[in-house]
Amino acid sequence: MSTKPLNRRFTAAPMMEWSDTHCRSFWRLLTKNTVFYSEMVTTGALIHGDRKRFLDFNASEHPLALQLGGSDPKALAECAKIAEDWGYDEVNLNCGCPSDRVQNNMIGACLMAEPKLVAECIAAMQAAVKIPVTIKHRIGIDDMEDYAGMLNFVRTIADTGCKTFIVHARKAWLKGLSPKENREIPPLQYDKVAQLKKDHPELEIIINGGITTLEHSLNLLSEVDGVMLGREIYHNPYLLAEVDQKIYGSNRPVATRDEIIEEFMAYAEEQLSKGIRLNYMTRHILGLYQGLPGARRFRRVISEQAHKPNAGIEVIKAALTALNELPFTNELTD
Repeated sequence: MSTKPLNRRFTAAPMMEWSDTHCRSFWRLLTKNTVFYSEMVTTGALIHGDRKRFLDFNASEHPLALQLGGSDPKALAECAKIAEDWGYDEVNLNCGCPSDRVQNNMIGACLMAEPKLVAECIAAMQAAVKIPVTIKHRIGIDDMEDYAGMLNFVRTIADTGCKTFIVHARKAWLKGLSPKENREIPPLQYDKVAQLKKDHPELEIIINGGITTLEHSLNLLSEVDGVMLGREIYHNPYLLAEVDQKIYGSNRPVATRDEIIEEFMAYAEEQLSKGIRLNYMTRHILGLYQGLPGARRFRRVISEQAHKPNAGIEVIKAALTALNELPFTNELTD
């Protein structure tokens, strides 16, 4: 657990089946300051399931937040305490996921229709822990009048003392759109998130949704306190290499891709010695050379070889060799 306050100017989104401990350990080679968020873990999974599987992380991953899914104040308080005891720096409540599966369990975006219940949940979590309790939500759901509905939701939760709101700047349509469509079809409305910050300067407002560059991030940071990126940094992780310098003002030299892959191989060797399969780790590095000559060959070697029994570091080395081979075609970029 970190002892200094979290600086959430740049954060990496919770992404189911993607932002696991190996992914975050890889990202940490690229950026020291970005705040990372775990995959969402439901209260039932934590209370009744394999906690080690859901919660274990490497010390290098700090600053690190655990995102919880649930709507029972008592269960959320219990899980927040577990997260604090496990060493997480923050616990976050998911009020933004629109999938049918979580709706049926009163988890995610459907909770925006229940601001008083969410306030009870946040208050119970805050009473259980000393680490920050934060919330991630949409600008609205279904026919909720966007700004007025969001404002009522935020104010109700802020009355508990919650200070940090991560806002996905799209509505969620709980009927008729898949989770993927809900990330793409509802229009982005950054203006409503900026207005929320103007109306509540005392709150920490972090914007999420459709952000793909550090330049765009810096523009948004003139109106809000922080930005959160998700799929873009998963598919193009080298974007993280300049975050510390451009967002946080660090003087640390920007690491090259080759320096990063050397460090990652050392990490992978350590994990392999613990019995972790190579493909559990290498699936997260496929985009490291995106846009460069040979990137497709790099990905292909890893995708075809890393899942095999007893696959080791030689697979990554072979992928690097393929990356640097002279192509037989006119392939220049991915």
